[in-house]
Amino acid sequence: MSGKIDARLSELGITLPQANAPVANYLPYVRSGNLVNISGQITMENGELKFIGKLGKEYGVEEGQKAARLCALNLIAQVRAAVGDLDKVTRVVKLNAFVNSAPEFTDQPKVVNGASDTMVEIFGDVGKHARSAVGVASLPLGVAVEIDGVFEVAD
Repeated sequence: MSGKIDARLSELGITLPQANAPVANYLPYVRSGNLVNISGQITMENGELKFIGKLGKEYGVEEGQKAARLCALNLIAQVRAAVGDLDKVTRVVKLNAFVNSAPEFTDQPKVVNGASDTMVEIFGDVGKHARSAVGVASLPLGVAVEIDGVFEVAD
C-alpha cells in the first residue's frame, strides 16, 4: 500500500531515480537516532550523468534549478533507501548545496531554489528547511550541482 508521500509523488508525476551507489569510500547515508544524513548527491539520473558544466558559463539559472531538482530527487531516493517509507520523514532539516560556478556567477541561491522548492512540493511544510548555497570552482565529475542533506525521521 502506498503512503501519503508516494501518493503525492504520483499526483505530481514524479518517479524517483534509483538511489545512487557511492563512488568512493563513504556511505550514501548514515542514520544516527532520528536523523538521516545523506551524502552529497550529484546530477545523476539512473546511472547517467546530467548537467556537466558551470553555472554562468554552460548553464543559466533555469537549467541550474533543474540540476538542483535532480539532486533533491536523488536525496529523497536515498532517504527512501535508508528508512523504506517516505511518510517517516518528519522534517527536512538542512540542505547544503554546492554550485559549480563561473567566477562572476552570484545566483547560487536562485539555483538552489530548485531543490528547496522540490522538498516543499513533495513534503509540504515538513519540507521547509535551513540551507546553504555555496559557489565552488569545481565539483566531482564536472557536475553543475551537488547537494547533501539532513532529514529527521520517525521510528
